Amino acid sequence: MNMDYKSLSSISVSDIESLGISTHHAATLHHRLTELIGIHGADAPATWQSITTNILNPQLPFSFHQMLYYGCFKDYGPDPPAWLPDPKTVSLTNVGRLLERRGKEFLGSAYKDPITSFTDFHKFSLSNPEVYWKTVLDEINISFSKPPECILSENLSEDGSSSYPSGRWLPGASVNPALNCLNLKGKRSLNDTVIIWRDELQDDLPLQRMTLEELRQEVWLVAYALESLGLEKGSAIAIDMPMNCKSVVIYLAIVLAGYVVVSIADSFAAREISTRLKISNAKVIFTQDLILRGDKALPLYSRIVEAQSPTAIVIPTSGSGFSMKLRNGDFSWCDFLERVSKIKGKEFIAAEQPVETFTNILFSSGTTGDPKAIPWTNITPLKAAADAWCHLDIREGDVVSWPTNLGWMMGPWLVYASLLNGASMALYNGSPLGSGFAKFVQDAKVTMLGVIPSLVRSWRNANSTSGYDWSAIRCFASTGEASNIDEYLWLMGRGSYQPIIEYCGGTEIGGAFITGSLLQAQSLAAFSTPAMGCNLFILGEDGHPIPHNAPGIGELALGSLMLGASNALLNADHYGVYFKGMALWDGRVLRRHGDVFERTARGYYHAHGRADDTMNLGGIKVSSVEIERICNGVDSNIVETAAIGIPPSGGGPEQLAIAAVLKNSNATAQDLQKLKMSFNSALQKTLNPLFRVSRVVPVASLPRTASNKVMRRVLRQQLAEHSQSSKI
Repeated sequence: MNMDYKSLSSISVSDIESLGISTHHAATLHHRLTELIGIHGADAPATWQSITTNILNPQLPFSFHQMLYYGCFKDYGPDPPAWLPDPKTVSLTNVGRLLERRGKEFLGSAYKDPITSFTDFHKFSLSNPEVYWKTVLDEINISFSKPPECILSENLSEDGSSSYPSGRWLPGASVNPALNCLNLKGKRSLNDTVIIWRDELQDDLPLQRMTLEELRQEVWLVAYALESLGLEKGSAIAIDMPMNCKSVVIYLAIVLAGYVVVSIADSFAAREISTRLKISNAKVIFTQDLILRGDKALPLYSRIVEAQSPTAIVIPTSGSGFSMKLRNGDFSWCDFLERVSKIKGKEFIAAEQPVETFTNILFSSGTTGDPKAIPWTNITPLKAAADAWCHLDIREGDVVSWPTNLGWMMGPWLVYASLLNGASMALYNGSPLGSGFAKFVQDAKVTMLGVIPSLVRSWRNANSTSGYDWSAIRCFASTGEASNIDEYLWLMGRGSYQPIIEYCGGTEIGGAFITGSLLQAQSLAAFSTPAMGCNLFILGEDGHPIPHNAPGIGELALGSLMLGASNALLNADHYGVYFKGMALWDGRVLRRHGDVFERTARGYYHAHGRADDTMNLGGIKVSSVEIERICNGVDSNIVETAAIGIPPSGGGPEQLAIAAVLKNSNATAQDLQKLKMSFNSALQKTLNPLFRVSRVVPVASLPRTASNKVMRRVLRQQLAEHSQSSKI
């Protein structure tokens, strides 16, 4: 905790006034604070909870929020609760309502109430997967065309290995997750809104909306048009577009018709697009002519052409046509749909396929130069929806917004998390960094807002949310990067101090392995629980798990039985990547993850970055090898480089540093500045326009192991300790 602040009982009217608050208002606030201290004490979690309800609001200076937060928890120690669950609101949550109905059935006499018994319910999800998962899938109203023979089938060899090491889930079942997104669920009607959107620079215009009936008809038409191309079922079809209403329709149509989506982020350079198209063997790609960001038009179709893509179906950015002539064999969006215009409105019969069938190929960088191609099956969407149901409390009537892209797992996750739970998704067609997005959140009455920390930092620095009402938000969620306490305290203050659920998982899991819950106290920048149905292990120096409830730090491993987790990679040995050489637990081999995690004495978890040489830049995992390959060719003076991700001392996402061995060891500060600019230019052009080198540090040589492997961990430690004056 920040020790520079006074305790609550020591705060005076003049202290409050010094923050720019008028004398009269400062006196009123001090009087309220004194009253609350008299009721709850000066340093209790209940004091802070009452302060957030009765004193703080977004109009007060954030420095005042900090004064009260740090003052309340000055002597509390690590992991103070920034939010406490209230029994009344808990009884309205998905899990709270389920436990009030069936808690005694699940937990017997050990059941007390939803809050007290949540940890036991998590243990129940591990020990009774048949009951737990059947219950949740029933709650979400998942419809199978052929029901499963059971929930989980295990076929283990003596060494704990299996052809299905993550478990064979829902054997014998057939299902189409896109059809389930389009089905009527619970009280949802065909006239209910399922997608809300607005285009950037149209912030004063009414929101645009699509009903379930309209979504169904558009998805059916695209599915028919896809079939008219004559592709075999199971063919791979790529999407390289911003996440907007059309790309969601296309995504659902591909899955509905029994093809496989290839997810490609719209920020990728041509070479990265080409790599993903080749690995997936995509037959067709959907794209957009240009991407509009403010007053800028960024090329997209031209990158597809440069990548030598297969047949492209191109959506014009505006009604004025295309910025360049389409290649022979490519289709305009209008011509593509015209092929089947006569059957518009006719229901498309979904392709019902076995649950192991691939529906989506996503990519995640490993520690080699090539991205891992991770297939999602028909089961993976069920994991995404179940996480959203349980941990983020997404339900009918909710409006869910999470700025993302179909090229990253959170794009497909958002589709399934919202639509399978009967909620609406809110999509802003433009940059989420400015006040336009903040107004969109207000106007759409978003109830669950997902973020990444760098986004929150931009909002805070630019004061983008000022003047906008975010009171409809019941819950925030955060993923992609390590978060920062002050930035997330600020975020909570913008939304009436609703909780922030940290959510950490992976593309190969289809959701989270560790997260938070609205039934538990939430601490800033911390996780409060393993995800339901997931078991976590912190490995000691001997490679074996430390006791489950003991505090400690080490590489994280996962229990292998996880619904929705991958059982295959298209371009790597899945067992070798995730299971080979791992310890056994209860007769099953543990699953390798690779992050370093800490479990604290209060039972919270903190992430400490990658144990291997993969780093996380702006929510995008990338290997050191990929970056170094590009940096090594930037300048003839470079002998070799090492790319290192360094977390800032105050917390937050990793910053990219390049350690460079130079032929000319007398490089000046100006030389290093030029080198930094060259690195940035090359990385942004060749790899990803979002990547940025924060510092370049010349070194005489790179530390290596006896087998000549670069010891990036040693460099990471050295650069983290490097004085501030060495930064460029």
